[in-house]
Parts: sequence; structure tokens; C-alpha cells
Amino acid sequence: MVDLKAGARFQSTVCTTEVIVVKGAGEVDLTCGGAPMVAAGTASIDGSPAAGAAEGTQLGKRYGNEAGTIEILATKAGDGSVAADGEALVIAQAKTLPASD
Repeated sequence: MVDLKAGARFQSTVCTTEVIVVKGAGEVDLTCGGAPMVAAGTASIDGSPAAGAAEGTQLGKRYGNEAGTIEILATKAGDGSVAADGEALVIAQAKTLPASD
């Protein structure tokens, strides 16, 4: 479990993925590649992503949960996919701006 707060940085322990929290609050089981994520700069890569969690993370993409309560930004790409409390995080879609006529 990690404490999600805006600006917190985390890294995967099974691939090169690194993220920064954009939106979120409280204790969350944040994983990448099926393994828990840790504070950035505190661990090295050991192992490989689990088979069901190896869709990959894309550099510069924002990932969020279905409820919209968690949003993270990938600062380094990797082979593992990110999840929070067992729910896979998906790439956030850009919001459409209103037309100015």
C-alpha cells in the first residue's frame, strides 16, 4: 500500500515504468506488472511483469480508474501495466473542448 498524493513519484520493481501522481488520495495498492510499486529511487528492477499484467505503460500518457478518483502520469515507459486496488488503470481520454462559434 502506498499513500497517493499529488506529486508523489513511484517506480515499478519488475520493469522500467515510473509514474507521478496527478490525482488521488489515501492508501492504495498500486501495482505495475503485478508487483507493488515503490517510491521512486528506492529499488532496482528484479524479475519481470506477470503474464496478465504485461500490456505495457506508455511514456507521457495519463492513466486513471473508472471512478475518476485516481490519475497518474507515466514519466518512463515499461513493459508492465499499472493497476490500483486490483483494477487495471486505463489511458485517460482527452476532454473535448466546447466549440467557440
